[in-house]
Amino acid sequence: MQFLIWTGAGITLIGLLGLAWCIVRAAAAKRENLSDEAMRARLARLVPINLASLLLSAIGLMIVIIGIFLA
Repeated sequence: MQFLIWTGAGITLIGLLGLAWCIVRAAAAKRENLSDEAMRARLARLVPINLASLLLSAIGLMIVIIGIFLA
C-alpha cells in the first residue's frame, strides 16, 4: 500500500502547486492596479483552476488516508 500513499502524496503536491500558482497570479493582478472590471475578469479565470487544484489536493489526501488504512 506504499504505492497508494506515495501516489496520493504526489497528487496532493500537484494540487498544492496549482493553489500556489493561483495565489501568485492573483497577487500579480493586484499589483497591476487594474480597474474593477479587469480585476473581476482576471480573477474569474482563476476560480476554476483554483477549485480544480483544491479538488485534486483533497482527492490526493483521500488516497493517502486509504493507503494508510490498508497498510
